[in-house]
This record gives sequence, structure tokens and C-alpha cells, in this order.
Amino acid sequence: MHITSLQVGPIMTNCYLLCDEAAKVCALIDPGDDAPQVERMVAQSGCTLQYILLTHGHFDHTSAVRPLLEKYPDVPVYIHEKDAVDTDRGELLFRRVGPENQRFYKEGDTLSLGGLTLRVLETPGHSEGSVCLLVEGQGVLFAGDTLFRCS
Repeated sequence: MHITSLQVGPIMTNCYLLCDEAAKVCALIDPGDDAPQVERMVAQSGCTLQYILLTHGHFDHTSAVRPLLEKYPDVPVYIHEKDAVDTDRGELLFRRVGPENQRFYKEGDTLSLGGLTLRVLETPGHSEGSVCLLVEGQGVLFAGDTLFRCS
């Protein structure tokens, strides 16, 4: 397992690339902005992008999703359904992508990434559909904005 992080966008949101280097697959977590820089991070990993995973639907965690889907049109995008809207109403939440990419997860769901297992933990508060992603047996938790430094 290898994790690369990148701070993206005007408020320096943490974006992560979780790789199973043995299986040569990776998951992108919270691509909030700077799609070209995020694409370079994926390319440099030498792994195939298997998932885009969103801890919640706020723009600073999701803004690069659509540009990334132009490069990776077959990659599923996971988010909790409570943080995805189906219209462009100027919401702070994520506007769903097409059905060929859109997926939803909820408490207790698991995703396999090579030999890694990610478990979804619902953590509403920052947003109604906030989740944390636990990499089972690895001591790693992607918490999105569940915890804020100094607040």
C-alpha cells in the first residue's frame, strides 16, 4: 500500500491517491481541484485508476471530478447519496455524474482495491452524507472534513 497526497484548490484541500502497488490499481480520494496536477499524480503512480471516492459533496472535494472523467471515462465515482443532487441548483453539494459513472455507498459497504478493502463509515455532521473510508487492517482512515484543524 502506498498513499500520495496533494493539496489542491484555493483552500488547499487534501486529495489522496491510495495505491495497491502489487496489484497496480489505485483510488483517488477527494479530487477537489487542479485536474491536470491530479492526473500527473495518477500517471506517476504507475497504477490504473479504479475508483474516484468522495468523502462528501462539497465543491472543494469534488471540483476536479468532471475534468478527470474526460481522461478516465470508465471510472466509477462513489459518494453517499445524501450528498449528491440531480440538478444544478447552485447547491454546495455534488451534482451527480452520468449513470455510467455514478455510484453510491453507505454505512458498512466495502470496496476492494487489489488486496485492500475499504469500509465506508457514515459520519454525518460536516454534511449530511459525510463518510470516512477505513482501509481495513492498515491503520488508515480517510476522514474528509470530519475533523478540522483548529475547529
